[in-house]
Amino acid sequence: MNDIFSKRAWFSNVRNDLLAGAVVALALIPEAIAFSIIAGVDPKVGLYASFCIAIITAFLGGRPGMISAATGAMALLLTPLVKEHGLNYLFATTILTGILQIIWGWVKLGNQMRFVPRAVMVGFVNALAILIFDAQLPQLEGVSWLVYLMVAAGLGIIYGLPRLTKAVPSPLVAIVVLTGLAIAMGWDIPTVGDMGTLPKTLPTFALPIVPLNFQTLEIILPYALALSLVGLLESFLTANVIDDLTDTSSNKNQESLGQGIANIVTGCFGGMAGCAMIGQSVINIRSGGRTRLSSLSAGVFLFCCILILGDWVARIPMAALVSVMIMVSISTFSWNSIKNIRYIPKSETAVTITTVIITILTHNLAIGVIVGVALSAIFFSRKIAALVFVDSLLVEDGTERIYSVNGQIFFVSVEDFLNAFDFREHIEKVTINLTHAHLWDQSAVDAVDKMVLRFRKRGVQVELIGLNEASASLLDQLATYDKPDALENIANH
Repeated sequence: MNDIFSKRAWFSNVRNDLLAGAVVALALIPEAIAFSIIAGVDPKVGLYASFCIAIITAFLGGRPGMISAATGAMALLLTPLVKEHGLNYLFATTILTGILQIIWGWVKLGNQMRFVPRAVMVGFVNALAILIFDAQLPQLEGVSWLVYLMVAAGLGIIYGLPRLTKAVPSPLVAIVVLTGLAIAMGWDIPTVGDMGTLPKTLPTFALPIVPLNFQTLEIILPYALALSLVGLLESFLTANVIDDLTDTSSNKNQESLGQGIANIVTGCFGGMAGCAMIGQSVINIRSGGRTRLSSLSAGVFLFCCILILGDWVARIPMAALVSVMIMVSISTFSWNSIKNIRYIPKSETAVTITTVIITILTHNLAIGVIVGVALSAIFFSRKIAALVFVDSLLVEDGTERIYSVNGQIFFVSVEDFLNAFDFREHIEKVTINLTHAHLWDQSAVDAVDKMVLRFRKRGVQVELIGLNEASASLLDQLATYDKPDALENIANH
């Protein structure tokens, strides 16, 4: 907690953090408005959420430099709730989402991120880059040639200016130059103001007006549960991306706490649930933002832009912001995943491609990641199952065979384990050496039962040796081969 409020966490990169925050704030406005429209609510709901969440997570989040605000994934989950029950239920759901996220932080859900493999991370990043680019296409449909020219000019400034100077973030220069040019020339092109009306006042505290009963809880709990998990999943994965970009580490459990408090406060101030935004976070990092000050300045500048410079912000051409988001899309995509595809194991490539496809089809990053993790687990299980070896040695007198088992015995590998034994051999005794094996689950115990009982059915004595403590304990609890009626019940195995 002391690190959160240390001087280094806030003031080690002041100039770049303030400039980066300004760039992020300008890019947040049209996205917050767009996400409000997706959720079926007034634009101020998304803007209030972005303001509150960005500022609170700057103080309480676990990843300096990461930007949190209203997001598309959360907006999509809220759409049916708003349509069926109205705005106040959205606020109540947002508050409950925050409470659940605090609970997830308390049980240290963030520690489970180590189970998300690299292949899924690459798929997540690439899918997000494609979705960010896809989200800009509606701004390029049915518009004049000037819009395309301005987008190209914006990209030229963004990629060309750093070759001359890096004193000012090139995305901010692109926005200012294109806005000034559009105003000076009087061009009739889509602007931020065309996306929706900007609020004129700060948000005010108000509890949602909903009945405090179990019926309300029955309505909002399923949505809040989904929102809390999707929000944290996206935030954790975004934190991993920023960790890689900055070569620093994040505190996932602290981030869960920060996100939870932010959503509770947001719900009380007229905002919708939000989470970390990988696009805006990458803009912040690429623009030089590194500390908590960059996240705070993004939230503060957001409302300064709306309240003080609202009339000017409304005149920013959408083409300028589209060029910034295209830059984000290009820089977010992991191009090395394509360049090195022939060197990467095919199973990992399949996981990455599946994660991308599922995410794009569902427009839900959480579903894509869950499917990717599940597929990775299947491939991993198959690899581990293939590493089960059973060697055997016939004793000199020909009456006993010793089997030595090596590997992990669990539900995927039990078939190979059983196929390794010759149950038709005419011997008096078999010794099963399990010194280099481990029994993991009920399927493994069942396989041992089958093996022992099949030998005993043919009059062969069986001895198990070398069991480690965990495997022996599992057999003691679940095995049936030593039960009095075991042979009679062999059909049940």
